Amino acid sequence: MSSGPYPNRPSLPLTAPPPAAAGRSRRASIASTRAGPGATPNRRTSDATSYSSFNSRSEGSLKREGSDTQHPSDSQATLASEGIPDRGRMGRGPPIAPPGLQENRRPSILSRISSCASQVSGLSSTNGEDRPPFDTKESYREKVQRMRSRSREIIENHVDYEGRKDFVAWLAKALLSFGAPSHRIESQLNSAAEILKLNVGFVHLPNLILITFLDSETHTYQTMFVRSGGRISLTSLHKVHLVYREVLRDKINARTGCIRIRKILRTPPPYTVWMRCLFAFICASIICTTAFGGSFVDMFISGLSSSTLQFLGLRAASKSPIYANVYEISVAIIVSFLARALGTLRSALFCYSSISSAGVVLILPGFTILISALELTSKNILCGSVRMVYAIIYTLFLGFSLTIGSDLYLVLNKHARTNMALITNAESQYAHGALLRNNDTFAFELQGTFEFVPVGESGNVFKGCYRNPAWPWYQQPFPWWTLLFLVPIYSVCSSMANLQGWDSIQLPIMVLFSCLAYAANRGANQLISNRGDIVSAFGALVIGLCGNAYSRVVGGTAFTSMVTGVLFLVPSAIGNGGGLIQTYSTSTQEYSSGFSLGVRMIQVAIGVTIGLFISQIIVYALGRRKNAAHFAF
Repeated sequence: MSSGPYPNRPSLPLTAPPPAAAGRSRRASIASTRAGPGATPNRRTSDATSYSSFNSRSEGSLKREGSDTQHPSDSQATLASEGIPDRGRMGRGPPIAPPGLQENRRPSILSRISSCASQVSGLSSTNGEDRPPFDTKESYREKVQRMRSRSREIIENHVDYEGRKDFVAWLAKALLSFGAPSHRIESQLNSAAEILKLNVGFVHLPNLILITFLDSETHTYQTMFVRSGGRISLTSLHKVHLVYREVLRDKINARTGCIRIRKILRTPPPYTVWMRCLFAFICASIICTTAFGGSFVDMFISGLSSSTLQFLGLRAASKSPIYANVYEISVAIIVSFLARALGTLRSALFCYSSISSAGVVLILPGFTILISALELTSKNILCGSVRMVYAIIYTLFLGFSLTIGSDLYLVLNKHARTNMALITNAESQYAHGALLRNNDTFAFELQGTFEFVPVGESGNVFKGCYRNPAWPWYQQPFPWWTLLFLVPIYSVCSSMANLQGWDSIQLPIMVLFSCLAYAANRGANQLISNRGDIVSAFGALVIGLCGNAYSRVVGGTAFTSMVTGVLFLVPSAIGNGGGLIQTYSTSTQEYSSGFSLGVRMIQVAIGVTIGLFISQIIVYALGRRKNAAHFAF
């Protein structure tokens, strides 16, 4: 008989407890061991852990009755033999041993500490053969893959989100301030935002860019209005493009790019006001002889007019907003008035058409019309249509201003009209009618438009200016060989007038491309005359091929290298058509002269646009596609 909860009942032969009850037996043994010195010891007390006290309290420990304590396995066996259900099996399924005492489960705290100590001490001797469980190959591979995927999400230098936003905003302001081609601004900003990992949208209006940033983490929008207006600055544009390329190619970070762009915006022009007036004088003097048929004396008058125009624009118009609105109209009236006064002298020393056309050549909206045509071709209908309408109205203002200045002098000097008879009689006269036969000698009757030209004087009119062969050399047009040095000089001064640095490597490249474009334009004019659009397309094709090839092969800036040559095409093509304003003899011709100027400028712009796009297709038809740093017409 053994002591236990049922002392009067005989105990059956004991067998090994089932595996599910092993844990409960051990806990009971631990509890009885701690009950007192009279408890029966268990042979597996070495596996006892801190779970014992908690489980003995929660499960109910088997305590000693009297002086003896029954082994828990005997109690369970007795309960099973008597048919009494075990408390661990009632409603909870088979009893589960604690994690610290099950086989193939987590070891106890003491055993884990000893195991880790032995593993750490044996790392130097195992040489990687027996790795600890927390440093397996799988975990290391996962760590490397996670680091690689995180580094691919964004470039290292572009981590700063606010810096990337500021760079895009400052880039937009710089492109607007320095006269970048507006049909390329939006594509450049989109490329920058894509590479910088920005969720942003752009709306480009004339002199205004709306930028909307979307923060994907906070789901908030931020809208910026970037407004700026300025004239073209070739050196600053080239510097901005270099910063743009360095940021997108991950050579510098966005914060450094913002600092450099702000420094470029604060940099003053490389030339003073008086030097820019000198450049305007040289450009107008040369364009008077090369494009508008002026003589040696005409070029000085047109140069003085252009330099005065430049000075008023840089000083008076920039300081007075009221005068800035009527600046071009007032200057055109003054230049036309002076040219008519000199052109009606009895000695016929000066030519009105060449002086008036070359005097206002710097304020011609040729570049604006060209940009508008490029925008319309690029499907940018909003900006293109607005600029085109503005350029046409502006051209009409110039034409009517030149007419007003001329008529104003003719009103003041009544004898001036009689002095215009020489050039008027030398021009062609048109008549619409029919030739009828009076007798049988003339067999045909002719009907249509007839042109009557004075045979003796028709060959002496050169681009709207009468040139008598008996006159001295300073009243004659320049010979063709003078173009060999006049065109390069004009290209240099025109580049500097557009704020290109004299010590830049870009300057000789601009001069070379401009000379090639003028040669192609003049050669096409000899073959195809009276078609300003086709002639301009040939010159634009040549300069487009040169500029895009220079950008693709050498890595230069295509736009800045092409600007001088493109600006040279506009007055040259207009001069081939007879100048800005021609000598008229009737009120109808006087009224239509302003409209004809606008039509001719649109024809020139269309021809230049077609030539530039064809050249771009030819250069970029083969090879790697270039999107991020493409900066050209």
